[in-house]
Amino acid sequence: MNIADQKKRAGEKALDFIADGMLVGLGTGSTAEYFVHALAARVKQGLAIETTATSLRTAELARELGIVVKELDAFSRLHVTVDGADEVDPAFRLIKGGGGALLREKIVAAASDEMIVIVDEAKLVTTLGRFALPVEVVPFGLSHTLRKIEGAALAAGCTSHDARLRRLDSGQPFQTDGGHLIVDCACSAIPRPEELAQLLNAIPGVVDHGLFIGLASKVIVGRAGDADILPG
Repeated sequence: MNIADQKKRAGEKALDFIADGMLVGLGTGSTAEYFVHALAARVKQGLAIETTATSLRTAELARELGIVVKELDAFSRLHVTVDGADEVDPAFRLIKGGGGALLREKIVAAASDEMIVIVDEAKLVTTLGRFALPVEVVPFGLSHTLRKIEGAALAAGCTSHDARLRRLDSGQPFQTDGGHLIVDCACSAIPRPEELAQLLNAIPGVVDHGLFIGLASKVIVGRAGDADILPG
């Protein structure tokens, strides 16, 4: 089974946890889009839900498919957010932000009673860090912030610590929906994710980072023929 099929199965399996009357956060990325498509089909069949989105891209897709999307501030709390991840370790710690929406994804996840993560098998890792860690930063003082990000990765025991500004194919810096920049820190391995998270949080130029710790409650993995719910 190819990766796309695994993502599709994971997205469809997440529907098992969506019921009438729920307030649902919609994640960002290719796997989350499979969930949005599957959810839209259920909405057309009469499922009554309300949603908010973690990115402008997801909001646009959901609306095109007939799902009503509201701003997060329309809700005091969400029942569940369904989102993908770039890496998941056995403790359900995540790396997210490959799509550049990590700040909004984290805000929506933190506003939810439950975060369900949907992934293909390739996203499961023993140790986080194979995927470069995205860090959202402000443009001012960028070179200083880059050096501090690298210093944080080194202090937290990462195998490498090369931090580089994310750029588009045109060469222009990638810009988030909030107008910030993304720095990708190639850590290779992150042996102490909690420590790295604290160090990054202490850097003034850092808005947030792609380490999601203590947020995921369920992980659904798409596999051949079905999708599994990992024991947490």
